Amino acid sequence: MVDGLRWAGAVTENTDVVAVHLGHHNPPIDDLRNRLQQLNARPGRDGEVIHVGEEPPVVPHRTLVLGGVRSGKSRHAEELLASYPSVTYVATGGTREGDAEWAERVALHRERRPDSWSTIETSDVSKVLRDADEPLLVDCLGTWLTARLDLHDVWNTGDPAAVHADIEDLLDAWRQARVPVVAVSNEVGSGVVPASASGRLFRDLLGRLNARVAEASESAILVVAGIPISLKSN
Repeated sequence: MVDGLRWAGAVTENTDVVAVHLGHHNPPIDDLRNRLQQLNARPGRDGEVIHVGEEPPVVPHRTLVLGGVRSGKSRHAEELLASYPSVTYVATGGTREGDAEWAERVALHRERRPDSWSTIETSDVSKVLRDADEPLLVDCLGTWLTARLDLHDVWNTGDPAAVHADIEDLLDAWRQARVPVVAVSNEVGSGVVPASASGRLFRDLLGRLNARVAEASESAILVVAGIPISLKSN
């Protein structure tokens, strides 16, 4: 049926094809999403508003998604932007030559994302935010902070002044974003005290960064065991 609509010109490469009114005998959501992707379609989300006809204007909206390791935070962040036909995924972790486990993590993330999404690998997130003309997913602030600490050799100098300047620049760009943006970050303030001074420095900086990004956002969500909990909704 979808092929017939494409043949007739009723569905184009820019059409957002959404499967709705699905039954109770569907395969698991990941399998369903993969099958629909073969048709350049996607499943609808509970409560999602579908705009029919002329595409509505892209309205700026900032969302921070927090969570622990393997909490499902990245998957939830992707779902928040699933209704947009095109999204730029900003990968701040870079590449790690010879690290097979890291390569596997990256591959799993890529398999989940629609083919219409593009990817930028950079730690210069401020520039991407200022230049963006389509929705952004920044994943994640923890690896961005690590990259800035590496860049300024803070691990050896112990002086985070340059990183503080980078954080101010990031927050300024975040506030000025003209498109919907979702940033993923690690929740590291749950009581475990790192054994090293560098670990404590990273924990403190990321905790403060998370708090300030949340303050500058319309929405903040904490994902625990795959369950999203709204911390802030505006």
